[in-house]
Amino acid sequence: MGRLEGKVAVVTGAASGIGKAAVELFRSEGAGVVGADVAEGAEVTCDAGSEDAVKRLVADVASKHGRLDIVFANAGISGGWATIADQSAEDWAEILRVNLIGPFLAIKHAAPLMKEGGSIICTASVAGLRSGAGGAAYSASKAGVISLVQTAAQQLSGTGVRVNAICPGLIETGMTRPMYDVARERGHEQRIGELNPLKRGGEPEEIAQAALFLASNESSYVNGAALVVDGGLSSSHPEARAYKLRML
Repeated sequence: MGRLEGKVAVVTGAASGIGKAAVELFRSEGAGVVGADVAEGAEVTCDAGSEDAVKRLVADVASKHGRLDIVFANAGISGGWATIADQSAEDWAEILRVNLIGPFLAIKHAAPLMKEGGSIICTASVAGLRSGAGGAAYSASKAGVISLVQTAAQQLSGTGVRVNAICPGLIETGMTRPMYDVARERGHEQRIGELNPLKRGGEPEEIAQAALFLASNESSYVNGAALVVDGGLSSSHPEARAYKLRML
């Protein structure tokens, strides 16, 4: 028996990266999974920041399969590294629409359909924990996701629906690929992820494994949490120089 045997799941941002890895892993563990994205490569086209689209998506899946157990609200955009001075209100509005309003809509419309309880997982980021891992708008949106899951977990008290976030560190996805490509072109691939104790970047499958844990009954007492998966990056403030103690 798979860890998600008999369960029905929806994954947004499913065309590539973390979402695609999660779809494949959830299916391998026995779940019926519907992957959604605005990009080609997913089964269903869905704008994760559109209320009509999200409401229709979860209702259609629940109706077709007779249940809805898991929603992984993973869709997101980066917005780049522009400074606050260089970004417009329109830039911020779009980043917040996808990255924060998207998870809000997933919780709002999926939770009432989870008649037997369920798990809602939202992709946040280490950028939501402190500065230095993303642009201002992106970081603010991901900090909002962490707060959102905490509030949602409280407001869904007694329903059996759990709401948690995952905070990935540096992961090679479509969002980060330009940075990886530049590093490889310059022969600096070995420096990718050098600021975390594991000295490497992460893989989408490693975040999918965290999502699998939160989706499964193994995490039945985990609720309102932000699970950090970053190679240890956020365990300290990265230093420009490495200071080492000399053992006497």
